[in-house]
Amino acid sequence: MPHRVAVVPHTHWDREWYAPFQTFRSRLVETLDAVIEALEGDPGYRCFLLDGQMALVDDYLEVRPEAEARLRRLALAGRVTVGPWYVLMDEFLVSGETIVRNLQKGLARAAAFGGAMDVGYLPDMFGHVGQMPQILALAGLPQAVVWRGVPSAVRATAFWWEAPDGSAVRAEYLPVGYGNGASLPLDPAALVRRARHHREEIGPFLLDGLLYMNGSDHLGPQPGLPQTLQAANELQDDLAFEITSLPDYLADAPTVGLPRLAGELRSGARANVLMGVTSNRVDVRRAAARAERALERRAEPFAALFMAAGRWPERLLGIAWHNMVLNSAHDSICACSVDAVVDAVLLRAAEADQIARAVADQALEALARSLAPTGPVVVNASARTRSGTVEVLAPATIPAGPGEQVISTRGELPDTLTLDAGALRTVLAAVEGTKLGDDTWIQQVAMKEDDSGIDLTVTVGTDEQADLAVTAIRQDLLARLRARPEAVVRVTLTGEPVRRVAVRSGAVAGLGWRALSPQPLAAPVTVVGPPIGSTSRSSGGASHAGGPAPATLANGMVSVGVDPVAGTFSLDGVPGFGRLVDGGDVGDAYNYSPPADDRAIDRPTAVAVSVLEPGPVRGRVRIVSSFEWPDRVEGPSQSRVGVRPVEVTTVLELHADERLVRVTTSFVNPSRDHRLRVHLPLPSPAESSRAESAFGVEERGLHAEGRPEERALATFPSRGFVQAGGLTVVHDGVVEYELVDLHQHDGVERAGQMALTALRATGMLSGVGMRYRPMPAGPVLAVEGLQLVGKPIELRYGLATGEGNPWELAEDLVLPLEVVTGRGTGARPGSGSALQVEGAQVSSVRREGPAIEVRVHNPTPATTTVRVGPDAGGWLVDLRGRPLGSFEGSFELRPYGIATFRLPRP
Repeated sequence: MPHRVAVVPHTHWDREWYAPFQTFRSRLVETLDAVIEALEGDPGYRCFLLDGQMALVDDYLEVRPEAEARLRRLALAGRVTVGPWYVLMDEFLVSGETIVRNLQKGLARAAAFGGAMDVGYLPDMFGHVGQMPQILALAGLPQAVVWRGVPSAVRATAFWWEAPDGSAVRAEYLPVGYGNGASLPLDPAALVRRARHHREEIGPFLLDGLLYMNGSDHLGPQPGLPQTLQAANELQDDLAFEITSLPDYLADAPTVGLPRLAGELRSGARANVLMGVTSNRVDVRRAAARAERALERRAEPFAALFMAAGRWPERLLGIAWHNMVLNSAHDSICACSVDAVVDAVLLRAAEADQIARAVADQALEALARSLAPTGPVVVNASARTRSGTVEVLAPATIPAGPGEQVISTRGELPDTLTLDAGALRTVLAAVEGTKLGDDTWIQQVAMKEDDSGIDLTVTVGTDEQADLAVTAIRQDLLARLRARPEAVVRVTLTGEPVRRVAVRSGAVAGLGWRALSPQPLAAPVTVVGPPIGSTSRSSGGASHAGGPAPATLANGMVSVGVDPVAGTFSLDGVPGFGRLVDGGDVGDAYNYSPPADDRAIDRPTAVAVSVLEPGPVRGRVRIVSSFEWPDRVEGPSQSRVGVRPVEVTTVLELHADERLVRVTTSFVNPSRDHRLRVHLPLPSPAESSRAESAFGVEERGLHAEGRPEERALATFPSRGFVQAGGLTVVHDGVVEYELVDLHQHDGVERAGQMALTALRATGMLSGVGMRYRPMPAGPVLAVEGLQLVGKPIELRYGLATGEGNPWELAEDLVLPLEVVTGRGTGARPGSGSALQVEGAQVSSVRREGPAIEVRVHNPTPATTTVRVGPDAGGWLVDLRGRPLGSFEGSFELRPYGIATFRLPRP
């Protein structure tokens, strides 16, 4: 029986990478022109795989719209294989929702071409999240194809890949990648020799036939391939070559007796996982997180729950999500690209964020106008009931209450400005409606006219006057100015003094609102340190005895002490938090690599400490640490040379009644070729860590698998939180972390600290001869933007010790309570919830036609009951929107399960 050699013609297409998108698209158009011509001109060229991503089709048809009918005919005939993704994303650097929206967008677009292949094609991702099998299964995709990340324990070309909930897909493993059949010899004898050699190379892995992926990066169809394969079959009888599609090959692939593998695939045992993409271009990570959060946690739920169904901004949100899905492509979000590509990624993220914020603002305005009460109303974007600190404006004439903290004060505004008619017209053109600024509204306009001119008195306040006829007033004034074009206009702006105060809000229902009612403080914040407006300074060599006293923040639940010499702080008596360690990095966009002559800088030359806010609602202390970092790495010895002074500002923030300590570390990067990490001591030694990933948590040990071609580094991505040794760290955006300070105790290796990467500045897209990865991972190109010189860098995180729900702590850091001003123009009561979801983490709330669609996941090892209220019934659906079953009020969700349900709500 001849051995089957299944040849799958394909291209792997990086939409943007070492050249900008439009440059690559010009090549894409030529490539797909050639695909269509090859398939139409040679029936022996049975099929071609378009890399599993529909963006190729749309990018091509935007230039070649006349080719759509031809391409559709080929797809309907099964000769062009499309979908299921829109782009091939990186799974660790985007949210679970972005992965799902990418898949849904790809499936929907592929439907216009006869449908997507039922294979989760994942050929070049830099590792895979543990929940990917469940995501694929929920979309009706029973197969996956993977390369990078598969551990050494797998010794076969296929295995059952399980998600934490037990969902499993059959994974076809490409032991040497997606280009093992690229550029096949067109001499039949040479082709036979190559196939036999490859069969021997991967023989220990083979379960059945030999899968020959005939393509690679940006390659088109290979001319003469069908004829060569036919000639090779006639030349011998031990190999049977055939052109086939990936779905057809997998339809006959064995499924019995396969090994099983559970969880994430992040091993470098056989292929580079390029773990350093987590920490390059940290500005891209932050921009992506802002936009995803603005869409997922504010714009969509607020619009779905507070706006009328007919006002759902589907097109606007579609534009924003299109940007985010395009950005999720692995070379885009990984920032392992030229500067023009990263500029485009940042622009798309910024535009998505702008759309999301505008939609959220409109939805909150709709809520404000629907409220019966007037005044400040607190809004909770989380699905859980919670309280928190908010800021509001209050009249300064009323004494501050015991639970209020004055943040700033604005005095009275009796002031008069004299303008001519032309200047006033310009001012009027710039003022829309009655809003003059954040929380500042026109309350009243009085006008008086005499021979000397026009007197206009504008009274401002903190509440909107819904019945103020501002349009009529404007028209009246303009009419007067037309009649007297030379008139002098005296404008007086007046208003009562106001102050901005921080207060502790009472509990607000999940996805709900509550008229502000400041609560007494059970655990007020006390700050001890230099008086407000003054600064305590010390040189790097000063001692505690001779230097300034440390500052402290405490609320009875947690205590923080600042070391004014080291610039670090203690947490509940454990010192050394926030230690900054700067070392050299001669790596590239893909991998960290220390220089041969590394020199770490971890002591400041001077420290200045000042109190920004003294409590009792919120305490804030600022630490400014001065360092002298080397300027760059140079020479054959790879020495760190030069000196660049830098000030790193760390602000510590503690709220009343909370255990979470908020930390923001920021600076302007002055140097090249370096890595800066923040070290955090663990309250107890740790053997492993638990970090958030898409729709779940990954538990990881102290080491990773690698090989000489890519040294194993246990630097891992965390989406929103990481826990180890009794410490929970929550953070804004994906952050790279590593458990360090490893030591043996009773024969067990444990870590004593965690390091968060604040910055990794390098100058190469791909390098060669690096200590940790000697061979290039892409074009060897200098990319200046990767150095981030002169760019503001910010790492925002929070710390909590002991027991605590990390999902809740992460929300408190990045999704604070918000305040709107009730207009008194609606019937909505002063408190309530637009949707109640209990028992699971909420990932998405949006409108889908006449229904509200909600996605939840259970991050625990126990079955949970998801309760939806009040008394809501609906349908569970899969990721394609197909019904799975109905429920009334609640449903059971398996351990680590993901569920999507729809509630009829016109």
